[in-house]
Amino acid sequence: MPLEFFLKNHCNTLVFISLMKKIGIVGVTGAVGQELLQVLFERKFPFSELVLLASERSAGKTIKTPFGEMVIEEFTRERAEKLDILFLAVGGDFSKEHAPYLAEKGVLVIDNSSAFRYDDAVPLIVPAINASAIGDHKLIANPNCTTAILGMPLFPIYQELGLKRVIVSTYQATSGAGAAGMAELETETRHFLAGGLVKNEVFAHPIPFNLIPQIDVFQSNGYTKEEMKVTWETRKIFNLPSLPISCTAVRIPTFRAHAESVTIETEKPVNIEKIREILSAAPGVDLVDNPEKREYPMPLNATKKYNVEVGRLRKNDVFGDFGLDFFVCGDQLLRGAALNAVEIAEETL
Repeated sequence: MPLEFFLKNHCNTLVFISLMKKIGIVGVTGAVGQELLQVLFERKFPFSELVLLASERSAGKTIKTPFGEMVIEEFTRERAEKLDILFLAVGGDFSKEHAPYLAEKGVLVIDNSSAFRYDDAVPLIVPAINASAIGDHKLIANPNCTTAILGMPLFPIYQELGLKRVIVSTYQATSGAGAAGMAELETETRHFLAGGLVKNEVFAHPIPFNLIPQIDVFQSNGYTKEEMKVTWETRKIFNLPSLPISCTAVRIPTFRAHAESVTIETEKPVNIEKIREILSAAPGVDLVDNPEKREYPMPLNATKKYNVEVGRLRKNDVFGDFGLDFFVCGDQLLRGAALNAVEIAEETL
């Protein structure tokens, strides 16, 4: 993508040419890759070149993007080495094979897979929480979508009240399983309503009009890997390695916004009005909490929205003055993936 396009289409933004980056995306045909393109466009990310990279099978294809039609190039290390920033929206095996090498060559690699999230040498970043941990690192891990959405309201509450324990139940959209997951929801819902045979290939069970209390594989402790990701990653991002966290993750028949019911026990007494003030001022958070008018976070309202919505604020009857319940919804493809990745890149400009 030429520099002339950027200057022509971002003429209202003062951009120093020295900030212009050569950037690339691997996995652009997937759901997260498509959102990365849209976020880069909407946020006027300063680049001099944008390349779309994929396997030999997809190379040469022309796709529509917010920047116009673009041709996908075959990924090679030699091509990727010439970039300043590379977004990986592919599987962990690819990331493990190529990301460390490219980072050694000086490319800033922002990886959306789980390949490096639990590597102590690789920072796991939600910029509103721990941008300072980026430092001089060239390989950055993007967190699990559920963790990123949870962290946005939880961190400012933690800063005010401290945390003793966190209990989360998640209601996760089919987009968490990629474009194929969303397609299965749409196709099989049509089959269900037509009285036809409902199949499942992406999910463990049919998803239309159903809830599946399993996301990813079960671990030896009875939790699924998705549930443990919330524990492992929240501890790392918050730098609270011993924080007790329990999560139950459920797949639900919605398209792209995750919802989470959160109960916390705090170190300091809860003042609901003070929490409202804190969340109202928190970056990336919209307070939607007016039950009398039936205003609270919902997946439909959070869809395609940068900020997460938080509401249903109330003291928890179990923990009393030291307990808080709240409900949060966030777009899994944006706050949970593409937007967070682009914000990481913005922090390095």
